Amino acid sequence: MTARIDPFHAIAISRLAHRLSAEGRSVIHMEFGQPSTGAPRAAIELAHRVLDSDGMGYWESAALKQRIAHHYRDSYGVAIEPEQLILTCGASPAFVLALSCAFAPHARVALARPGYVAYRNTLKALHMEPVEIPCGAADRFQISAAAIAALDPAPQGVIVASPANPTGTIIPAEEMRAIVAICRARGIRIISDEIYHGLSYVGPAHSILEDEPEALVVNSFSKYFSMAGWRLGWLVVPPDLIDAARARMGNLFLTPPSLSQHAGLAAFDCRDELEGHVATYRHNRDLLLGRLPALGLTRIAPPDGAFYIYADIGHLTDDSIAFCTRLLEETGVATAPGVDFDPIEGHRFMRLSFAVSTDRVEDAIARMTPWFAAAHDRAARQRV
Repeated sequence: MTARIDPFHAIAISRLAHRLSAEGRSVIHMEFGQPSTGAPRAAIELAHRVLDSDGMGYWESAALKQRIAHHYRDSYGVAIEPEQLILTCGASPAFVLALSCAFAPHARVALARPGYVAYRNTLKALHMEPVEIPCGAADRFQISAAAIAALDPAPQGVIVASPANPTGTIIPAEEMRAIVAICRARGIRIISDEIYHGLSYVGPAHSILEDEPEALVVNSFSKYFSMAGWRLGWLVVPPDLIDAARARMGNLFLTPPSLSQHAGLAAFDCRDELEGHVATYRHNRDLLLGRLPALGLTRIAPPDGAFYIYADIGHLTDDSIAFCTRLLEETGVATAPGVDFDPIEGHRFMRLSFAVSTDRVEDAIARMTPWFAAAHDRAARQRV
């Protein structure tokens, strides 16, 4: 029997947003976690030269793997061998590789709820069992060592994400060490999603590899490097899983796009430009945190990193899909319904991405301000 996979509702919202745009409506895209900026200038220039000179084909860039290995040494003080790096077609295939080479079908894998929609659904597609741990405001919407310790029986694996999607929360270094300790004690393999590293507003995020060299790490060029459409990512695997991961990559996905690998190598030398994007995100974050309370959005997950606001709208609706759809249709602001990230409590949450230009954030606030005032009036009338 095939697994039942829930839809990714933000995709439907985005499809509607693009249809409205095609009809001539002005739309602000805050529904997806993708930068509105393009790849770094030097990466694009190199890609043009490669297109003119290289026929390309199936290829794995040894230079890119070496550069990523240097990145772990320079950024985290962690030594990994280039052979531990599997270049992938974005983070999504990396996640499939990580799960399929570390766990057998029917394995139980713990994860935070709310969490990225594809964690739950990829586990189901691979015939594994997601063990969702409810994480609310008291937990800063993050998984904890205590919650993992309380699971009975112990799962085979756990997924950690710091910064997390949809909340942007970061696990403190001491808590990460406690998570590693309890997982070691209970024989639980860790997969760490570090796709939002580089996008932190409260100090640098720590890689799980600083504390647990046996963990698997997923990352990509989509977020910090602003290269979502280039479909380039990587998976770090411990030595005992290199052969299994390479076999799966070769059979399931072959190689990432050659052009993207050339551009990705160049992107590593574009830090000034990329840090400029981070400065914009930080400004957008501060702008939203300062202005959203006037819209009645006062219960917000702490966005320590990434580029999301995860806001409680339970005082206005118990149907986040309908709420986000109406907001888009009436204001042109596209957002993501919380049920993508939390099928239990997400009906009263929404997520906004601030990975857009500041003028678009200001425009979105201007459009949403009267709309939310009207929504509060409707909710008040319904309570009478």
